[in-house]
Formats: sequence, C-alpha cells, structure tokens
Amino acid sequence: MKNHPLRLLPALTALLCLAAPLACAAPGVGQAGPRPNIVFILADDLGLGDVSHHVRTFQEREPVVETPTLDALARQGLWFTDGHSATALCAPTRYAVMSGNNNYRSYQPVGVWSTFGKTAFKPEEATLGSVVQDAGYRTGFIGKWHLGGDFKVPGGEAFYRGPKSGDLTGKVDVTRMHGGGPKDCGFDYDFTVPCGIQGPVYTAYENQVWYPLADDSEIVFLNDENAIHPKDLTSKGPGPGDSAWNARSLGDLLSAKAVGFIEAGAAGEEPFFLYYCTPMVHAPHCPPETFDGQPVAGTTVSAHLDMVVELDLQVKRIVDALKRSGQFENTLFVVSSDNGGLGDKVAAKHGYHPSGGWSGSKGSYFEGGHRTPLFAVWPGRIRPGVSDELVVNQDMLATFAALVGTPVPAGQAQDSLNLLPLLLGDEGFRPRDVLVHQAGSRQQVMIRRGAWKLVIQSNGKRTQFEPLALFNLDDDPREKHDRLEDPDHADRGRLLMQEYLDIVQSGRPTVPQATP
Repeated sequence: MKNHPLRLLPALTALLCLAAPLACAAPGVGQAGPRPNIVFILADDLGLGDVSHHVRTFQEREPVVETPTLDALARQGLWFTDGHSATALCAPTRYAVMSGNNNYRSYQPVGVWSTFGKTAFKPEEATLGSVVQDAGYRTGFIGKWHLGGDFKVPGGEAFYRGPKSGDLTGKVDVTRMHGGGPKDCGFDYDFTVPCGIQGPVYTAYENQVWYPLADDSEIVFLNDENAIHPKDLTSKGPGPGDSAWNARSLGDLLSAKAVGFIEAGAAGEEPFFLYYCTPMVHAPHCPPETFDGQPVAGTTVSAHLDMVVELDLQVKRIVDALKRSGQFENTLFVVSSDNGGLGDKVAAKHGYHPSGGWSGSKGSYFEGGHRTPLFAVWPGRIRPGVSDELVVNQDMLATFAALVGTPVPAGQAQDSLNLLPLLLGDEGFRPRDVLVHQAGSRQQVMIRRGAWKLVIQSNGKRTQFEPLALFNLDDDPREKHDRLEDPDHADRGRLLMQEYLDIVQSGRPTVPQATP
C-alpha cells in the first residue's frame, strides 16, 4: 500500500480480495428505497495509535488499549490509510469540517476562536448541517463546538468579545447563546459544550439555552476553591461555569443526548443526521469509575488511555441505539478525529505511540499531527476494505451533499471533495491532485502533491512564507530525511512553494470542480 509505513497483513489482504466481488444488494442512492441516516463522529485528539484495529492490522503488534467498538465498525467499513484531519489542531479543523473550506479562507487564518469570538461562518454559506437540513433531514449537533459564539453583555444588546478566562461576573451573560453556534449552521437541535471538556466556559447549552447540570446549579466564577474537582479547570484556567461541572460525567451526558436524538429521529418520518463531537480524549483526563456498568478508571496504564476506553463505550451507546431502533443498516456512519493523538509518557513505557507508527503528534506538521483514524460504514452499501486514497474529514460536506442530493453553490466548500463514488465503488470519483494543509500553533503550513510534501513556515497573519522541509512519503514515510537542500530536488521544492502561494493568493479551489 502506498503512503503507509507498515505493510498490510497478508491475511487481511486475502480477506479483502475475497470480499471484493460481493455484490451490494441495497438500492443505489437516488433510486427507490429509504434515504439513509447519517452519523458523523468527530473525536478529540484521537490518534491512530489509540485505535487497536490500526495497531494490530498495520503495525502488527498488540495494542496498549483496546477499542472493541471502533474495531468492529472499522472491520465493517472502508478504512483510509491516507485519511487526515483538516489541520493538526482542534478549532481550525472544526471550521474546515463545518465549512468545507481550508482555514486560510476565514477571517482568522490561524484558526483559533475565543469562546466569545465572532463566528467565522457567513450568512447563507453552505455548512455541514445546512446541506443535509436542506434535503429535509432532521439535523442534530451534540458536543464540543470551539468556534466562538454570541453572548450578551448584561443589560444590553452588545455581544461580549473579551477574554474568556477570569472572573467575568457582570461582564458577560452566559445563560444564553444568542448566535454563532450550531443553530446558525443548519442544525435543528443542538446540545453544545462551547469549549468541550477544557473550558472556559464550563457550561452546557440545549438549543442555545443554558442547561443546568444539577437541580441546584448556579452560574459562578468557577475556580480551584469551588470546583467539584479542581483538576477539571485544566491549564485554561478559571472562568464562568456551572457550579455542578464535573468532567467525569460529561461523556455520559453527551452520549445520552445522542441516544435521545437517535431514538426521536427513528420514531419520525424523516431521516436524521447526527454530528457527534465528543470532547474525548482531550485533557483533562478524568475517567469515570464506570460507564454503562463497565469499569473505566484504572483499567489501562494511564488516565489518558482510560478516556480512550470511555470514548469507545460512548460510540457503543450510539451504535446500540441505532441497532435497537432498527436504523443501523440504513445509516452512513463516519468516524474521524480533529487532529493527531496526544503524547503520553506513562503509556509510552508500555509501548504506546499516539500516531500509530507515524512521526509527530497533535499540532505537528509531521504526518502524526494530522493523519488520523478515518473510516466509513454503511452495511450493504460500502464494501469492507482499505483505501489508500488521500482523503480529509472536511470532505464530509461535499460527500453528504451528494448523498442527499443538495447542490453546493459555486464558490463554497472549495476544499471539500465528494467521496461518495469512492465509498460506494461507483465510477466518476475524481481524486484530489493537491492537498493544502495546516499544522498547529507554530504556524507551519504544508502542501502535498503525490508523495511529495513541502512544509512551509509562515507567520501568524499568513503574510510571510519560507520553505522549511521537503519529504517524500513513499520513500521516507517517517519523515526522517529532509530533501529541501538536496540539489536533485531543488526544483521540486521551489515549484511546490510557488504552487502553494498561487493557490492561497488566488483563492481558487483545491479540489476538482463538478462539470456543468
């Protein structure tokens, strides 16, 4: 398999070859038959090394943590060995997934929005939610937002745009999210934690209204003195929050809301779309003692990997709800992550590597910063197997739009590639020629054409660019040999640099455009 550092197990290869001739009996998209539901799970900081299916299959070793639910789904679906998050960092990936645009097209090229920052989404702009909602689906967003929001200054109509941490008593009203959230992006229902598990703010919202976490909840300045668990405040510091905030119960709450949305959707007449943005496995790593009766805390070598166990159990809840309601067979199920995995010094002593054989981790321009778990399941429609096509989770917008029959207006979702023909094994799939990519907070950007990847150092405003490194991922998948100063490849680095600048400065799309 190209672009993968470790060979595919011979036994799996044989199995896939045997499976390939099997015909899919379900009706084709656009033909008679029920329209499929869609469930898209975006995990937080989940690396390839966190999914035991990847570790066993592609690294040929025993995993440090087991993920039986994710493994079972992966075996039923199409696994992308060259699958990526839109960037190597949380918030810019979430913008790219929602808009189908690379982050440099937003007003914030670096792609980090304060809790109280203005939205990056423009009115009437196609979004992940709107393209499905426009087709008559009931749409739901549950989980981590991390893309700003509109909260009013008390006693007035102005929106607060100041710092997110510290004692903001009297400065911002966090009892209602007036805009800039999932409701403005095509979601009929939302249950949102604006900052995921790390805050601030340490609050949850149902349909934009504060959702008290306990009967006696109050909005307080949440700090080390009054928090149930001071560890919950993390490095982000104290700030506005629910007095009952408890990171150990957040995954239980969010996945229960997801189950409720599925059950309501299954009882309705229209298909549903659930975008589930779990905040696991981001820090703080606060595993619950149990989840649905299964032990979690202390079941692995570190609290970080305990959270991987909890994430897998959250996914199990969702899968079980689909099966219990008779909807699993008629659901396109996609799993991805917002960036690469997290380093874990404790688990590393036991053989854990967050990126599953690739160099780097979250935030890095190396492959491990953005090459993540990415697979799709649709029983009877997507043949189980492995693909080495270059795909990105921001491709879901164009893919879902094609699935439900919503045309994406010209000039929108310019970096989202329609994967539907690839998923279904149909003719007409047009792969991307080039990938324009972004790393983390150190402002590196990347361009990849084929096996060649140029890393570029930019400044925060994306006005200055200098080539930093050049790698060939076929010959050097772990990116140990920088070819930038190699005379044999001087022209290649220069041409890739020119192409990157031309793409970004011209604003042209980075994916093949549909023919009129």
